[in-house]
Amino acid sequence: MEEVKVKYKILSPKIAKGLEALVFDNNDIQCNDSYCDGVIADCVIENQRAEHVSFDQVSFRNVVFKDANFRALELTDIRFENCDLSNADLSGAIIHRVEMINCKILGLNLSESTLRNVLFDDCNGRYISFRFSDCKQVNFKKCLLHNGDFQKSNFSKVSFLSSNLQQMEFSGTNLKGIDLTSCEIDGMGAGIDDLNGLIVSPQQAVSLSKLMGIIVKI
Repeated sequence: MEEVKVKYKILSPKIAKGLEALVFDNNDIQCNDSYCDGVIADCVIENQRAEHVSFDQVSFRNVVFKDANFRALELTDIRFENCDLSNADLSGAIIHRVEMINCKILGLNLSESTLRNVLFDDCNGRYISFRFSDCKQVNFKKCLLHNGDFQKSNFSKVSFLSSNLQQMEFSGTNLKGIDLTSCEIDGMGAGIDDLNGLIVSPQQAVSLSKLMGIIVKI
């Protein structure tokens, strides 16, 4: 895939240098708990169920979220590096100035979430769900997102760079101004009205013509 530059600048997490390990009891996360100013590293967060938990200025490194359900989670100034959030339920999350770097996010549920200034870089996010999410200033770079779901989401300054969007569902999402020329989009789903103003290559346009019932004869 062609390498392209980031179209929209996003704000990076504000995380102080030299943070110490955060005192963190994996077995006792309760609703409305708050964690801030620290590093959580080399651990497994397992079988946790809690709502309205918040993390502020926290760096997650090599952390595995296993069978985790944190609905209405609030993440502010957070960096995830080499973490595994596969199949975690973070629906209804509020996510601001967050980076996910080289993370496994297969089947991650971020439906009905609000994302502001978020970067997904080199992440495996097959089957991820952003359904009904509100995304502003969000960049996806070198991500595997095929079979994911962006149905009825709201986009503002969203970029997809050198990413795999095969079989991704965008029905009900306005794609005007979105540039997918560096991405793989075979089998992408969207309504005709959703495609108005979408930026694609000539080859991609042929693939998308199937959505409009057009038969291209070569």
